[in-house]
Amino acid sequence: MESNKVVLPGVRDVRAAIDLPDGRADAVTVACPPHPQFGGNRSDNRLVALGEHLVERGVACLRFDYGDWDEGYGEREDARNALRWSSERYDRIGVFGFSFGGGIATLAGADEGADTFALLAPASRLTEELDAVAVLDEVDAPLKIVYGTRDDTANWEPLVERAEELGFETEAFSADHFFVGQERKVAARLGEFLVEHLG
Repeated sequence: MESNKVVLPGVRDVRAAIDLPDGRADAVTVACPPHPQFGGNRSDNRLVALGEHLVERGVACLRFDYGDWDEGYGEREDARNALRWSSERYDRIGVFGFSFGGGIATLAGADEGADTFALLAPASRLTEELDAVAVLDEVDAPLKIVYGTRDDTANWEPLVERAEELGFETEAFSADHFFVGQERKVAARLGEFLVEHLG
């Protein structure tokens, strides 16, 4: 897997890596990492596993680090900038997020009109204003959530419940929040969904 370093445009210092397949890719997925205050970054095992799965199937993957902590607001803008950068270079854009990054992916993807959403153990709300559940009604694209039934870290239930009410796809795993030992399995499940809808 070839990975190139990228500095994303914007007022915040945001570094990224773009994972590239052999040959030209028409589609990319922007991968949003978990909470940066708890070590979340573009090298997260789940993001790397997703990137590897996508690249093997001809889809690029942009994994980025958030800029300085900004209570979720700057992080949402980082994801928006990553999506804008991607839309200038690719025909179809997916967005992925794990945990805190799942909330960010939902918010930024809805703002920027992502073509496909794949969320892993997503946070339902980051602040009172940054409410991922509230923006689900604005999503007019394929969306899938994978969550762990033993996850007591992320408040994923409201987002999953609303997604099911709206007819989006959800899938439960017998796992805790971190999907230890199952990173490749969940990456494959969400990666297949992304490839299907971005292909």
